[in-house]
Amino acid sequence: MALRMWASSTANALKLSSSASKSHILPAFSISRCFSSVLEGLKYANSHEWVKHDGSVATIGITDHAQDHLGEVVFVELPEANSSVSKEKSFGAVESVKATSEILSPISGEVIEVNTKLTESPGLINSSPYEDGWMIKVKPSSPAELEALMGPKEYTKFCEDEDAAH
Repeated sequence: MALRMWASSTANALKLSSSASKSHILPAFSISRCFSSVLEGLKYANSHEWVKHDGSVATIGITDHAQDHLGEVVFVELPEANSSVSKEKSFGAVESVKATSEILSPISGEVIEVNTKLTESPGLINSSPYEDGWMIKVKPSSPAELEALMGPKEYTKFCEDEDAAH
């Protein structure tokens, strides 16, 4: 019993979590550094968006690192379903108490679904950036664009380097 409590508290302190009982969007484990989570199984853009590719659908949102730097999100502007997005072009905006930031698409494709929950509850981006705070689902038009994105280790290093430079 004491060992289980120690393991649980250690996992919490290290920000490690198992998602066996959580949403199908989350991969099995997450890595956390500098209080921001970077999840295994996702791809990352240098503009701080994440992509989860599952079959013919790619789910896109902003990273925990990005939402942490933005602060409390109070408004989200997203595209309509059946519109198209282009790699490194704006598809919407996130307004926080600190600033308004454009959201750049990490890949090109057709928007097949928009997270309408964010209209009424934009704070989901803060509380659940990788689960309930996803933004759009896209049918990718160029699978090679997915391969060009960073993996979790590369993104973690990118964030550490970027934060050190500021």
